[in-house]
Amino acid sequence: MPTGRNQPRPPTLRTAHRRSLLAAPALAIALRPPGAGAQGRYPSRPVQLLVPWAAGGGTDAVARMVASLLERDLGQPFVVVNRTGGQGVVGHAAIANAAPDGHTIGMLTLEIAMMHWVGLTELTPRSYTPIALLNQDPAAVLVNASSPHTDIRGLAEALRAAPPRRIKGTGSGRGGSWHLAFVGWLRAMGLPADHVLWVPVEGAALGMQELAAGGVDLAACSLPEGKGMIDARRARPLAVMAQERNAAFPEVPTLKEALGIDHAAGLWRGIAGPPGLPAEVRQTLGAALGRVIRSEEFQGFMATRGFGTSFADADGFAAFMDRSDQAMGAALRDVGLAKG
Repeated sequence: MPTGRNQPRPPTLRTAHRRSLLAAPALAIALRPPGAGAQGRYPSRPVQLLVPWAAGGGTDAVARMVASLLERDLGQPFVVVNRTGGQGVVGHAAIANAAPDGHTIGMLTLEIAMMHWVGLTELTPRSYTPIALLNQDPAAVLVNASSPHTDIRGLAEALRAAPPRRIKGTGSGRGGSWHLAFVGWLRAMGLPADHVLWVPVEGAALGMQELAAGGVDLAACSLPEGKGMIDARRARPLAVMAQERNAAFPEVPTLKEALGIDHAAGLWRGIAGPPGLPAEVRQTLGAALGRVIRSEEFQGFMATRGFGTSFADADGFAAFMDRSDQAMGAALRDVGLAKG
């Protein structure tokens, strides 16, 4: 048996522990599923998800849920970054101007189909690489609980019979999303955009308070936004501007069911990247987002908060944004806010 000072000593417990720590990262990399951050595969590093609106709002909440589920699905951090300002222009511009490598993407909202019509930006829905539509919150028509109109047909008949601007409505500022959704319904009935006197308010919550107080005859906003007053029996929903009923309000018909008017309008949110996004990135993100929206976590999150889910792939989202863009342009022209 060899002896002497040069004889190798058996490893101590501390040495063995250090060796195991050094070996752990290599073992973790070896055990990683293919594509989970591997060099040359997407995503190869953390991804920024830009949100054009402030933290704490509905868009921010949806984005953070999507980011957490994408991170779990694709094996890289998805970090939500709020880029606010310019009525949504700053954040939407940051998404359009990002490097086209898929490591900066963003949440587009309805405003991208509105801002260029009023001269705020040259960006349009075609300034992006669409990836997936995730969410729609359709507008609804509501009246005070004591209103004589118990269904949308009765209200429609009253609107047609009333002198211009005799009936008052609210739900958003003039030219806001709910105002334009309501104008679209008026146009679909053959009535002028200003037939109803629109009372501008800073948001649907104030609009519902005005409705409950009797200051206006009707309101347009999403059903989740009207839920508090509906539950308190101070407001009555008559119809929703959507292709199908809201599962949380199954008794409220669509305009098409009740009146034969195929008009759908409301807020929407979707994921997109800058122009020139590689096909691999589009396919990887699109497939992952499809899994996200079908997951129990996402469905439960959206249902709890009253948000509607509406998935469309890249091609479907592109077509959807084109339709939204044209509808918003027509509505803004009708209320005299479109430029050019």
